[in-house]
Amino acid sequence: MATLEIRGLNKSFPHGREQRQVLRDIELTLHDNEFVSLVGTSGCGKSTLLSIAAGLEGFDSGQVLVDGEPIRGAGLDRGVVFQSYTLLPWLNARENIEFALKAAGRTRGECRRIADEHLQLVGLNDYAEAYPNELSGGMKQRVAIARALSYRPKILLMDEPFGALDAMTRHQMQELLTRIWEHHRLTVMFVTHDIEEAVYLSDRIVVMGRGPGHIKASFPVELGRPRHEEMATSTAFIALQRQVLKAIREDERQP
Repeated sequence: MATLEIRGLNKSFPHGREQRQVLRDIELTLHDNEFVSLVGTSGCGKSTLLSIAAGLEGFDSGQVLVDGEPIRGAGLDRGVVFQSYTLLPWLNARENIEFALKAAGRTRGECRRIADEHLQLVGLNDYAEAYPNELSGGMKQRVAIARALSYRPKILLMDEPFGALDAMTRHQMQELLTRIWEHHRLTVMFVTHDIEEAVYLSDRIVVMGRGPGHIKASFPVELGRPRHEEMATSTAFIALQRQVLKAIREDERQP
């Protein structure tokens, strides 16, 4: 069953007196419970495509459908996590999650219960009353993930969510996301520049080319689940990583 369908999508931005096309004829389907990573050179339109899927950005032509219905702006059927943590600094960790739940129409009691459940899910139940400036980068991103999952979206859209983290914290967050996804089984669109991360997390890797942005190649990730750290040294893992990197580098060599 298709959860997210992008059909014939085109997008341009103003450039002086003209329009510069940034996405051309995008055809992409994410199936129910599928984890898909978008990779490609800088400027190929990955983040723009994700923002359009989130309903945060308009487009020139084409369709974006969730369960066969056209999207009309942002919606609770899609949770979004960005590289910047986007937490409200005057609210503590629990209140940041409750804020999203109140907007979804939950009662005060439901907000507290669901927020605490999701803080426990991301391992932050002891930091419920900590404010963002008291949390590390990894902890802030855990709160952002908990908030995005708290209203039970069908689709989770993640734009370089671990890009600002150090290597060890990034690996811990990858492990956490893998566990959450394998437990909750929701559809994920994940933008990253890290090919190893894409292989480790995904069911499928989509390579975008630039000039203007388009879908260049798609690679199924035929690794078993649950994923574990030792997989990164396997022949299949390394071979796929090289294939994806080759597809990206072909684009980099173009003027």
